[in-house]
Amino acid sequence: MTGIFKAYDVRGVYPGELDETTAEKIGVAFANLMNSGSIAVGRDCRPSSPAIASAFIRGYIRGGGRVTDFGLASSPLLYYAIISGNFDGGAMVTASHLPPEINGIKLCREQAIPLSGDKGLPALEHLVATDPGKGQTPDRPAPGLYTRGDMTGSYIDMVAGFIHARRPLTLAIDAGDGMAGPEIQRLFAKIPTLTTVAVNLEPDGRFPHHGANPFLLSATNELQELVRESGADFGAAFDGDADRCIFIDEKGARVPADLVTALIAQHYLLQEPGATVLYDLRSSRVVAETVSHAGGRGLRCRVGHAFIKEQMRQENALFAGELSGHYYFRDTGFCDNGIIAMVQMINLLSEKDLPLSQLVAPLKKYSSTGEINIQVNRLDLIMGALRSAFPDAQTNTLDGLTMEYPAWWFNIRSSHTEPLIRLNLEADTKACMNKYTSEVLQVIRDADPSIQIEKE
Repeated sequence: MTGIFKAYDVRGVYPGELDETTAEKIGVAFANLMNSGSIAVGRDCRPSSPAIASAFIRGYIRGGGRVTDFGLASSPLLYYAIISGNFDGGAMVTASHLPPEINGIKLCREQAIPLSGDKGLPALEHLVATDPGKGQTPDRPAPGLYTRGDMTGSYIDMVAGFIHARRPLTLAIDAGDGMAGPEIQRLFAKIPTLTTVAVNLEPDGRFPHHGANPFLLSATNELQELVRESGADFGAAFDGDADRCIFIDEKGARVPADLVTALIAQHYLLQEPGATVLYDLRSSRVVAETVSHAGGRGLRCRVGHAFIKEQMRQENALFAGELSGHYYFRDTGFCDNGIIAMVQMINLLSEKDLPLSQLVAPLKKYSSTGEINIQVNRLDLIMGALRSAFPDAQTNTLDGLTMEYPAWWFNIRSSHTEPLIRLNLEADTKACMNKYTSEVLQVIRDADPSIQIEKE
């Protein structure tokens, strides 16, 4: 079972790695882990999601638990349901941004606190392996209960309550054939002062237009053209389960997510000076500088929603941003929410006289490679080679390996969702970036000549 239990969810190819039988076993094990408490369950629009969700629910009920089935939902909507409905936990059937042949289950405790590879998932994996759930046993409770639920209306009202637009704006939206589409349509029906032009609003879990991952450069081509054609103030692209958002400026250019983190942090810190803001360790140095200049307390964090949410709770952080386009908000139970991120961009731009491109321009102080994906066989050899090649660097191992110099730095870490390592490098100038990127990649090639490098 080890292959499908990841750092912060269960995930695998359907049906070869994750099928109905396995999903039902996970449901029984989760009921055991949760002491058969009451949970909320949702699913995205992937073709396999109804079968996986039904099997998981069947297992959880057979384990004595009570399930409220919210059916088709975004991950943020399910998190809202768990918190607002006072459920003991929840399960979201989704593989988020990954291709349609992959599916998964995000599992939460009360207050939508996620299970992770540090807390909860190892115990769940052990229960699945030792108790296949072949039926009721003397120590297993009687079957539980099943009901249907719907909190979409109150969720949309909650999101609409965050909009404080002071002037009319035009937004271009690409819902990515995912779960953002229906929610966005209901949201903007309540806000007549905002004009929207939108594509790919109808959920289709085959993701026929460009895949479910807006972080990929190719995935936002359609939206970038739509922004330019419509004269929109900005564009917003969503992933399959609507917990991520990638922004496009009024000229049709992508805005790096770490710079969005800096902008939203500035906006928040005007309202709550001195607040704590988290940013993932791949983010530009400009994020920490911006937070500090705005009077906030900036802290690095590990990559991944489970780890970020845990640290946010520990620090009572106001806001957090991740390079992949996840944005987290204390006001929504420390959960990530792509639509709330879009709302905060609406609020920010409505208060400014400058277009998004000009607001971002001062933050483009450094040159970055973006994320470089590398397929490797021996990560240990690569890490050792990098340490040897740059012995005088300031080193941090919070997540993978970060090595820093005054004029440049890089982080290299294993992906939690794909069989890759990911390299991010930033420098004071483009020439410096190119120089040290070549050096770092050469060290990696020398350590493992079989590597394959892909930049997207």
